[in-house]
Amino acid sequence: MAGEGYRSLADQLRAWSDQQLSRLLLARPDLATPAPQDSGQLASRSATRASLTRALDQLSRVELCVLDALVVAGQTTPAELVSMVHAQPSSVDRALARLLETALAWESTGGLRALTGVAELLVGGPTAGASGLKPRSAEPLTVSEVESRLAEISPEARVLLEHVLGHGGEATTDSSRHTVSPTDARTPAEELLSRRLLVPRGGGTVVLPGEVGLVLRGGRTTLEPVDELPEVPTSARDRSLVDKVAAGAAFEVVRRVELLLDHWGTVPPSILRSGGLAVRDLRSAATLLQVDERTTALVVEVAHAAGLLAVGTGPDGDPAWLPTDELDRWVTRDAAERWEVLARAWLDSPRLPALVGQKDPAGKTWNALVPELTGVHQVETRRLTLDVVGALPAGEVLATGTGVPGVVARVAWLRPRRPRTRSDQVLWALEEASVLGVTGLGGLASFARPLLVGEDAAPLLAPLLPAPVDHVLVQADLTAVAPGPLESTLARRLQVLADVESRGGATVYRFTPGSVRRALDLGWTAVEVHDFLGSVSRTPVPQPLTYLVDDTARTFGSVRVGHAEAFLRADDESALTEILHHPQARTLGLRRLAPTVLISDTPIDVLLPRLRELGAAPVVEAPDGTVRVARPDQLRARVPRERRPAGARVARETAGVAAVVTAVRAGDAAAASRPADAPSLTPSGSLAALREAVERGASVVIGYVDNHGSRSDRVVDPLSVEGGRLTARDHRADDTRVFAVHRITSVRSLG
Repeated sequence: MAGEGYRSLADQLRAWSDQQLSRLLLARPDLATPAPQDSGQLASRSATRASLTRALDQLSRVELCVLDALVVAGQTTPAELVSMVHAQPSSVDRALARLLETALAWESTGGLRALTGVAELLVGGPTAGASGLKPRSAEPLTVSEVESRLAEISPEARVLLEHVLGHGGEATTDSSRHTVSPTDARTPAEELLSRRLLVPRGGGTVVLPGEVGLVLRGGRTTLEPVDELPEVPTSARDRSLVDKVAAGAAFEVVRRVELLLDHWGTVPPSILRSGGLAVRDLRSAATLLQVDERTTALVVEVAHAAGLLAVGTGPDGDPAWLPTDELDRWVTRDAAERWEVLARAWLDSPRLPALVGQKDPAGKTWNALVPELTGVHQVETRRLTLDVVGALPAGEVLATGTGVPGVVARVAWLRPRRPRTRSDQVLWALEEASVLGVTGLGGLASFARPLLVGEDAAPLLAPLLPAPVDHVLVQADLTAVAPGPLESTLARRLQVLADVESRGGATVYRFTPGSVRRALDLGWTAVEVHDFLGSVSRTPVPQPLTYLVDDTARTFGSVRVGHAEAFLRADDESALTEILHHPQARTLGLRRLAPTVLISDTPIDVLLPRLRELGAAPVVEAPDGTVRVARPDQLRARVPRERRPAGARVARETAGVAAVVTAVRAGDAAAASRPADAPSLTPSGSLAALREAVERGASVVIGYVDNHGSRSDRVVDPLSVEGGRLTARDHRADDTRVFAVHRITSVRSLG
């Protein structure tokens, strides 16, 4: 490959097509914010420590090992790389293509090279043993030199060297001298140090040079194959059974979300100072849903992620957790569509509901909905986990006991670097997927597979859910049994007229005077109640229920309340007399104006509930004498603005990348119009030029202003640029010095 390639990474990026640049920016989105001025600045930004760390975290084990081999080799060809990496040639080729696509490696005139800065970040990582921590020594040894020096050391030194190799390539020295000649070496460690088979790193630490580790492994960077995926143990299970179990869980989570948010619409929980949900409110919700607190936390977090729950203003004017107006649209959709909204929100949410109830590093208990309860790797881990489960052979699910550890090992192979809690996140993803109906019995549901590729899953789920029923069975004990899931509209109307007594395969509703009065408060009449019961009941409406409705309606509205501050009017004088002389009515400020009229100085919003406590059933009368319906409205919050459909986010990202590519091309055109020997005066231009010199290993002349304000030109060999500092070998001092980048006024190549 010598004689081909590019002078620098910036030149390679300039030669790339717009599609290649777009793929780079999509794979490493941090490079696009803010938009680089040109390809030189894009290349400079891609070599920063923070950006490299993010990019390396997205590599699989085989990709990291190929990159590690590039670091060890310095400059190499694809054929030499295949011989160094213990993997199938096709695996090496795919990994190399990924590294080139993400600009972690580039094609120099001398061969393939890893980006500067990668070697330092690979130290101590999962592939550290591949190159012995130290990629290459300052003066690399040839294979023959390493072999001859290995032949000179004693058996004890050889054993020590292989021990260091097998334990990550790093060791510490106690009393061993780091600068000693081979003839003066007294210990095995000094034998290795004197022959540069171990290299001092500072702080009493020594590392194994990459070329030495390569020879010890017989020309390979690892002894074992790096492209063999960990096995995921499985067991046979009928796919239809998996789908039925998952569909049952999906139906339950939809029901729980609707039940919880309906309750919180009238009795919203308050918000903690930390922005979360109080423990007592979580426990109360768990009692309502009849599940444990861990599952309740998941339901709450998913509802929030789906935009169905947000911060709003409670009835007392204080901030509270309220259902959003999106809930009113969500409940009108089919159960399968409602589940899909929840499942997609969970799949794209960085929240960590499994941590609710556990202790944080400060010893405090994590609350649900606190802003800090997020993980940057959670979304990726969740998708990787589902991809592994979804890739199982047809008719196979995770084996009991051994399947989950297999998934953990597979995900660790796919993303070996970070985070340390990856195994915990895999376990959480599997548990949450089972609760939400994404998986069942350890297998991915067939209707959940479209979710992973952004397709519509509702049509596949709908046939598996129980068909909604449009009737109930009213019984003589003032109960009604729903023989299945009711239609959404029917269920919500029936919950107004009756209280839910028990839930399950068949929901039981109980009619009470209070529940019937609740319907009358909403504006129903006795005739409407009778008509509704007759239309939805497959059994004749029993007489006890008919009498209950008529008796409640007979007393309902016999007392009317108006503004005086408030007045009470009734055609029945005895009704007002009973209220006026009630022992608990003394604080209401009532007094009689006429046999059928009382007035009060108590506000209506206080007077109404107090009168109901006394056993009366008052209604509000409008100024024209008509009845005004008074009821506690369902409170709602606005849907957060940051919630956008997945398609809109993808479109926005694509448009943003296209704009950045356009800006880079314009910057390249402007740079090409400048003279070739013009110095780089801007900070970004200086950084780009310095990083390009690091990649090329070239000397440059910098204009530098010292602490006394004196400016001088210095010839340096840049070694690294990080944290606003340039580390370079100063030709004038013949030593390695550190320069502040903001004091560099110009950078030009050494003619």
